[in-house]
Amino acid sequence: MTACEICGEETAGRYLCQRHTVQLAERLDELPKVYDEVGQCLVPRGHGWGEIVATRGAAGPRSPLDEDVLDTVNVTRAAEVMRLWRVDVQRERWPQHSPPPPPADLAADCRWLGMELDWIVQHYPGTGDLFREAAELESQARTIVGDPAPRPQRLGTCVAVDSDGVVCGAVISRLPGQTRLTCRWCSYTYESEGDLLLLLHFQPKEAA
Repeated sequence: MTACEICGEETAGRYLCQRHTVQLAERLDELPKVYDEVGQCLVPRGHGWGEIVATRGAAGPRSPLDEDVLDTVNVTRAAEVMRLWRVDVQRERWPQHSPPPPPADLAADCRWLGMELDWIVQHYPGTGDLFREAAELESQARTIVGDPAPRPQRLGTCVAVDSDGVVCGAVISRLPGQTRLTCRWCSYTYESEGDLLLLLHFQPKEAA
């Protein structure tokens, strides 16, 4: 019997259970996006390169980069770490192949690891460590960019009718907890419980 290296659940020979396999796949997809956001946080808004700013001491040129971010999250390091995982997985799976050439590309390496994930969780002894290190990299980045934005939920299509009797039909979606919805196409507003029930009632059967 083989247990998941993260939660200990029985996995029938795999290094990760299905839940943690899905989490690793999602993390590999998100890491490049999160570190792109980190890069946008490096340059302070409202200040140009070498701009003179007031300080408690003598005035001087301000660093063009936010050094607090650099101290907390190193984007280059994240790319290097995931490149090392790609190199090691490739070495295990195809020892006859030469390692991928530098420079490291975080998005490309995460995508490659994601494509090989099924083999990884079945055959690669370092899968648990890969999961933990990817989680640590994302956690560090999240200290800068925050948690992912909630995704809108698709409710259906707008059922508002114009003066000619034509149904709008634009997609209606909402964020978690949102109760007042406005169609971005025709501007009709659904705000009461009755409005929402009406919206759901008139959805086509395949969308309900």
